[in-house]
Amino acid sequence: MESRDKILNALKKKFSDTPAALPVLKTYSQSSIDLVEKFEFVLRGIGGRTVRANTIHEINEYIRQEFADAKRIVSLTDGVNGTPITPDIDPHTFADVDLIILQPHFAVAENAAAWITAERMGDRALPFIAQHIALVVYTDSIVHTMHDAYNKISNANYPFGTFIAGPSKTADIEQSLVLGAHGPKSMTVFLISK
Repeated sequence: MESRDKILNALKKKFSDTPAALPVLKTYSQSSIDLVEKFEFVLRGIGGRTVRANTIHEINEYIRQEFADAKRIVSLTDGVNGTPITPDIDPHTFADVDLIILQPHFAVAENAAAWITAERMGDRALPFIAQHIALVVYTDSIVHTMHDAYNKISNANYPFGTFIAGPSKTADIEQSLVLGAHGPKSMTVFLISK
């Protein structure tokens, strides 16, 4: 025990209790980039699709047409049709959810990721267990980079949060790509301008 204490004391003397300052990150001017176009381009590249909509009604109409065969649609987005869920619902009942519709806090053009926290996903299992996922993103909430995203999140307090980008995908050594192996088979992002 004496050796351990000597080592720990030596380390304490060497390193102070004051944490080191974070490095200053160099940012680059992004003013000439169209964030919506960049987001759409990147999302297509990772297997997702975007739909530009002017109103929530247009989103409802698209879902009615494109997901006509869906047995269970869960919506946690105001105005978008779907079955709501209650906080006390058993997550085991989500096995038959064909489509989940969520509204993230914001999205990132750089990698087409969308930031969502627990209070906007109903249950943390829903975005990962549904067959398909749809997000409603207001175009003025899209930021340039992950640096901007982390600045926006800052020191916010939340029990659970995640970035979601594209449908689930995996590939084997022969590079055979499979969508939906570990989560949603498709991801649709509805882009609405305010």
